[in-house]
This record gives sequence, structure tokens and C-alpha cells, in this order.
Amino acid sequence: MELTYTQCGDYLIPDLVLSDTSEYHIGKYGRMRRAYLRDHRIAIYSTLLLTEKLFPHLAETDAACKNRLEIIEAEMMRREGVTEALKADNQMEWVRRRNSIHSRAEEIVLHELVYTE
Repeated sequence: MELTYTQCGDYLIPDLVLSDTSEYHIGKYGRMRRAYLRDHRIAIYSTLLLTEKLFPHLAETDAACKNRLEIIEAEMMRREGVTEALKADNQMEWVRRRNSIHSRAEEIVLHELVYTE
């Protein structure tokens, strides 16, 4: 493997680049996963970063979280009777229940997918 270096003062810094140049769109949950790995699971973070698997992992985690959140919210809304009829009848009650469901579902998703090994 041929490495090139850049002189920075008295030091030679290797010119390292990622070989995978595809773009990944990492949303809220992917960024939260990256922060968790960087702050609490340093070995896993370093391994993923050095093997160039970090960004695919974050994109996959973000997509999985969004899908799981949608499924959980739909089921909770069905069980708790948060329907369009309630929205038409009492909008503020519908918003209160909907926000409560979203918060609870997000806590479940974060615990299951983001803050795990």
C-alpha cells in the first residue's frame, strides 16, 4: 500500500481518504446513535469508523428507527382510540394524545435501537 504524506510543520501527516464516496443521509436517530457510540462505546465507534462501516450503520439505524416509530405509533393510536373522529370533535385532546403517543413511542425506539450495543 502506497501512502502519501503532507508536511505540517515538523510532522508528516498521512493523506487518508475514505474509499466509499457514496452519500448517506443520516437523520436525527443516526446522529443520536453516532453520539452514543462516540461517547459511550468508543471501541465499537472506532472499529466502525476504521472499517468504513460507520455511515452505512448510521443510515441503517436511522431508517430502522423511523420505520419502528411509525409502526408503534399506529398501534398505540389504534389501541387508545386516537382517530380522525376525535380530531374533528376535539382537536386539542387529539393533539395532547398524539404528542403523548409520539413521546412514548420515541422512548421505546431509542431504548431498542439507538442506545444498545
